[in-house]
Amino acid sequence: MAKNIKIIGIGDEGQASLLPLYKKWIDESEVLIGGERQLSFFPDYIGEKIAIKGSLSSLAERLQNEIRRVVVLASGDPLFYGIGSYLSKKMQVEIYPYLSSIQLAFARMKESWQNAYFTSVHGRSMTGLAQRIDGRALIAILTDEKNSPPRIAQYLRSFQMNEYKAFVAENLGGINERSGWYELQEMEEIDFSPLNVVILKRVKPSPEWAMGIADDQFSQRKPDKGLITKKEVRVLSLCEMNLKKDSIVWDIGTCTGSMAIEAARIAREGAVYAIEKNEHDLANCYENMKKFRTDFVVRHGLAPDGLEDFSDPDSVFIGGTAGGMDEILDVCCSRLKPEGRIVLNAVTIESLSKGAEAFKARGFDVSITLAQISRSKPILKLTRFDALNPIYIITAKRKEENE
Repeated sequence: MAKNIKIIGIGDEGQASLLPLYKKWIDESEVLIGGERQLSFFPDYIGEKIAIKGSLSSLAERLQNEIRRVVVLASGDPLFYGIGSYLSKKMQVEIYPYLSSIQLAFARMKESWQNAYFTSVHGRSMTGLAQRIDGRALIAILTDEKNSPPRIAQYLRSFQMNEYKAFVAENLGGINERSGWYELQEMEEIDFSPLNVVILKRVKPSPEWAMGIADDQFSQRKPDKGLITKKEVRVLSLCEMNLKKDSIVWDIGTCTGSMAIEAARIAREGAVYAIEKNEHDLANCYENMKKFRTDFVVRHGLAPDGLEDFSDPDSVFIGGTAGGMDEILDVCCSRLKPEGRIVLNAVTIESLSKGAEAFKARGFDVSITLAQISRSKPILKLTRFDALNPIYIITAKRKEENE
């Protein structure tokens, strides 16, 4: 049974960042674990050194059977995007934090940080960062060698997020410490130390879009405009999908991307996966993603092929099945999370009937909304109503949800 495991935060200045008591614990330990950089701060350590490589699960398994006195070194605060949170869920540990790199970076900025939004691209994909940070006033980002300040600047500029100015703090606490403010274009062209923190500060207003973006704001196929989930139907469908801020969403037959884009702006901390068979529509989808500052996974293909690469969904929107409804529903129904929902838009009575019966056959409860929308239209000095095509909004959820 694991015992005597201490997790100690350490700064870039090495042993100088430690309290005398922490040094004593390290000297008295029999095993010292950490990254190669942290271990290099203790060249005279006489116990066993173990460099953290590979998965944390293998390290946790090893520690659970360790009976010697162990110290795990972590950069900064072990509980801030660090190893402390993971290990504390697996075993009994004691945690002694140092100042986090974020805390030090804001100190160099001389600005308060209690209202900042924190995120990390350290060892993670940058996909989804755009909607997570869009419009926020103050953002702190943990980086890595790949997702560096120049790469972040390039990413932000590709979404026209030019209202931000960046503060980059490098080698905090070390002898090569450097920090300063940069315009995004300037930051894109500078080489920074791999050990850095990026803080974004909004210096100009960000564009805003309420739920229900006007249809004409989306780039659409020409001359066949209209291949888009109309605003009113889009809003009704999004409500039926019951999206949360961390929902995993599929959009099958995304076309212009209108549904996926609105879903991504709601599920900012989740993930959106979209698929579309028409290459020309995909071009519009990518253009719309940039305009509305949403970054999600898009596949060119005909569902259900390609869905196997998507994470299991909380919500699925099906805008079109191209004749493969049964195969698509097989995958969606089997992969949907227990309390998830599937929303299918049908334009014909035949599709309505087939879709409703298909869901019921797979053990789902079905509710249907008939959306008959008319929009006002001027005629000379008068006003009349112009009807949109009726849409059947089919919502399916597992029967267990209602029991």
